[in-house]
Amino acid sequence: MTTRTYPPGVPCWIDTEQPDVEAAIEFYGGIFGWMFEDVMPPESPDRYVIAKLDGQDVGAIAGPREGTAKWNTYVSVDSADAAAERLVAAGAVLRSAPADAGEGGRGALLTDPEGVEFRIWEAKRRPGVQLANQPGAWNFSDLHTSRADAATAFYEQAFGWQVDDVGFGKLIRRPGYGDHLEATIDPGIRARQSEIATPVGFEDAVAWLAPVAPDEVPHWHVSFTVADRDQTVVDAERLGAKVLGQDDNEWTRSALIRDPQGAEFTASQFAPTGF
Repeated sequence: MTTRTYPPGVPCWIDTEQPDVEAAIEFYGGIFGWMFEDVMPPESPDRYVIAKLDGQDVGAIAGPREGTAKWNTYVSVDSADAAAERLVAAGAVLRSAPADAGEGGRGALLTDPEGVEFRIWEAKRRPGVQLANQPGAWNFSDLHTSRADAATAFYEQAFGWQVDDVGFGKLIRRPGYGDHLEATIDPGIRARQSEIATPVGFEDAVAWLAPVAPDEVPHWHVSFTVADRDQTVVDAERLGAKVLGQDDNEWTRSALIRDPQGAEFTASQFAPTGF
């Protein structure tokens, strides 16, 4: 099996911090069919549990966390130390200095100029999510911001991103990512996307930029692919989550869900019309 790798500037990993890790395992295992591997030593007071789907890494659950649960997004970098220094010079604030995470890699926590948390990841043994864009796996992370122009300027400088208005949203691209995918795990990416008339440059897509909703705090938001949005809604409510809203557009059928401990995410069914 080919290992999925991530060039610098590409979001590569997600995890959720939860007050009750066991309760989170029950919920996410129930809604997405995840299995779990606890990678912390038995004597550790903290938990870090790798979520797997079909034997492949799809994210992690960490805890115990004080307060409301949340999802985190990590961006790949060549060197966590060098990247942290460069990001601070670009206007970010370093909240947690670069540190090793066992043999998996080295990471750091920062906030962008708007105060939105993001994390960077220098991969070693664990390069990032190994299964994506499949039912039960990570689809995209979206930056929900109240300062789109400032956010665009910062992240373009920080990671070399390009933000394109594609008519139905603002697409964040890492130029050259499509070449990497085509050369490694997805040789048919361009041919497949051309069949459904995706926006120009979509092979380089790494995220979306969206305005915050009323009363929403700016943050990095995660979306998961699901096979059936309506069934996911039923399952989420059965498992104790709250469905905050649903949306249907020309590409997707989605639901905004708040898990039982307060972390919000989107479940997205790919359902393009007219093709």
